[in-house]
Amino acid sequence: MNAMNLLPLQVTGAATVVTVAVALWAGAAAGGPGVALRRAVLAGDRWLTGFCAVAACIALAVATAAGFWQVVARFATETPSVWSEALVRVALIWMAFLGLAVALRTGALVSIDVAHRYSRGALRRGIEAAVLACCLSLMGVLFWFGWMMAERVQFQEMAGLEVSMSWGYAAIPIGAVFAIIGALANFLDRQNEELESAV
Repeated sequence: MNAMNLLPLQVTGAATVVTVAVALWAGAAAGGPGVALRRAVLAGDRWLTGFCAVAACIALAVATAAGFWQVVARFATETPSVWSEALVRVALIWMAFLGLAVALRTGALVSIDVAHRYSRGALRRGIEAAVLACCLSLMGVLFWFGWMMAERVQFQEMAGLEVSMSWGYAAIPIGAVFAIIGALANFLDRQNEELESAV
């Protein structure tokens, strides 16, 4: 493994360990700076999760409208649109990465929750910390390499849209940052309503 790929993994691993340790401290604190940190993360998360949910819905609406226009232009006017397919693709990518933050915050990702349901106390908190560490590690790698890809393609243009390809690739690091905040907020204030009603 070369140094270019090893450094991001080392930085991500170290940042994950520190973040999980701080989250465990803030989650267990009964007063003082731990509670203040938890409140600040949850307050920021409320705004960011709402923003991500609205932005993901707008991206889905844009993708739907552009896809509908593509069908109308191709079959009704027999002159296919050159920009709508690229816009659908970019809008769906943004929708997925912004929606990831909302899904992590609400605990809506597909999970195997048998171990979590049947554990209690320190074992349950340990499982939650392991899940947080896995999420943070993945999002850290997505952020690092997504940023590199967005920089690498900044001088290329998307066919049909005539804008930099960085606009499409920017969804990866931006979505990863929002997802990190959503995962932290879910760890500090666990929500998983859909699992409670699951059979």
